[in-house]
Amino acid sequence: MNKIEVLYENEEILVINKPFGVSVQGGAGIAHPLDEELPKQTGYKVYLVHRLDKETSGLMLVAKSSQAAAKWIKLIASKQVTKEYTAVCFGVPELNSRKTMKGVIKDTVSKGNREMNAVTYFEVEDSREVVIPAAENTEETKITLSRLHLTLGTGRMHQIRIHLASVKCPIAADDRHGNFKLNKKAAKVLKIKKLQLASTKLTLPVNGRNVVFEIKVPEHFFSF
Repeated sequence: MNKIEVLYENEEILVINKPFGVSVQGGAGIAHPLDEELPKQTGYKVYLVHRLDKETSGLMLVAKSSQAAAKWIKLIASKQVTKEYTAVCFGVPELNSRKTMKGVIKDTVSKGNREMNAVTYFEVEDSREVVIPAAENTEETKITLSRLHLTLGTGRMHQIRIHLASVKCPIAADDRHGNFKLNKKAAKVLKIKKLQLASTKLTLPVNGRNVVFEIKVPEHFFSF
């Protein structure tokens, strides 16, 4: 496994750039999870503060002690930490049956037997129509691809993926919550084969001021 990029470190935390395809937490059948590989690199145990899906890359916060983890989990819960994402999606979000370039999605997501309130803020930064050429026994297809900026109001599991699918703007290459048929076409013609979702901006309260960490989208993202 390649070395995990560390963007910032102090006595409590690390801000890292998690690669695509790396599971955050180990378990049965999971090879090279972050919580096992990062300690090999740093020389000390790390503690998870929040999580990213295996297929989601980008900025992530981990703690250097259980006390620090508890502190930063509370800071996230109290909305003193801002997590922002970039996604490439099919279509444009529809709220109340209208295409909307900026807005908020408020809907519940399921966790086990519980329904939990979830909030996602979005803004369409760019939108392009892409032509999928006709192939044998198929007609030419036009696909709208949009790049969205997203800010989490809550941090539920798969929240962004579920919310965008619910407003007819599924994330490209999301075979779990997205549009499988469009994913197949985009993979074949546009070479979009990896989930187009990344954590690209993280704002943390450090030493009495907000510190912003920001990265570019990963190389596997569709280029606008």
